[in-house]
Amino acid sequence: MGWLAGLIAALAWTLASSLWRGLATSLTALQLNGLKNGIACLLLLPVLLTLPWMQQPAGLVLLLLSGGVGIALGDSFYLAALRRLGTRRTLTVESLAPIAAAIGGVVGLGEQLPHQAWIGAALVTVSVLVVARQGPPDATVPRDQSATSQRLGLICAVLAVLCGVSGAALSRSVLTQSDLTPLQSAATRLLGGLVLLLPWLRFNTPFARPRPRRARWPRVLLATLLGTNLGILLQQVVLQRLPLGLGVTLLSTAPVMALLVAGAEGDHPRLGGVLASLLAVSGVALAVLS
Repeated sequence: MGWLAGLIAALAWTLASSLWRGLATSLTALQLNGLKNGIACLLLLPVLLTLPWMQQPAGLVLLLLSGGVGIALGDSFYLAALRRLGTRRTLTVESLAPIAAAIGGVVGLGEQLPHQAWIGAALVTVSVLVVARQGPPDATVPRDQSATSQRLGLICAVLAVLCGVSGAALSRSVLTQSDLTPLQSAATRLLGGLVLLLPWLRFNTPFARPRPRRARWPRVLLATLLGTNLGILLQQVVLQRLPLGLGVTLLSTAPVMALLVAGAEGDHPRLGGVLASLLAVSGVALAVLS
């Protein structure tokens, strides 16, 4: 069950990323993130209405802060990178997250990493350098194909990793020191992300312009259900049923999953892109299973 949940979670995040990437809208990454979190919070409203504020106030406040950092900021950077780099390249850069967390433990907590973990970090770094040199998918709008926009996309992807790792660290500290359930934690983090994004949620018309021939709500709802609700639920199942290293490795197979949607985005990974995806997953496996 844990293995299956991990692989399905990676696939769900990949498909959701591709759906967000292909959404025809003039909304900014911040506005899209707010829309996504608003829908997810509505779906989790029964959980939010029963949060134990009187019993766990400090933990819930930390989870709100975790959502502000990891979801409001991290997911906004991620969506901005997705628009410029495409699903495959963005998810490959995202594979830096376990490496960043491990190095953060070395720097901040004085932890020791075995040589195998450093080899894994080097493999992931090489995979990111490979995708950094590749061009954007054909479906990328002209203004985002420039070298400057591509560099900005890479910066946004790295910032998304740093924000995500910081938010996850806060969340983990609460889960290990309180009686809050993973579902309560996920719902509170989403609420914290939504609250921080509220000042940017000013929509003139639904999804703003342009207005395509096909309705966009089905794509938005499906992307939210797959990437936010289902992805978070399956992530908690993985962390509950599998050792941490194995769970993180399965959840980090998304760069390989992204090869399935590359053709639909006009992405041409070629041999270098395929090798970069495989290097990213192999590097994560070496780092977290050592």
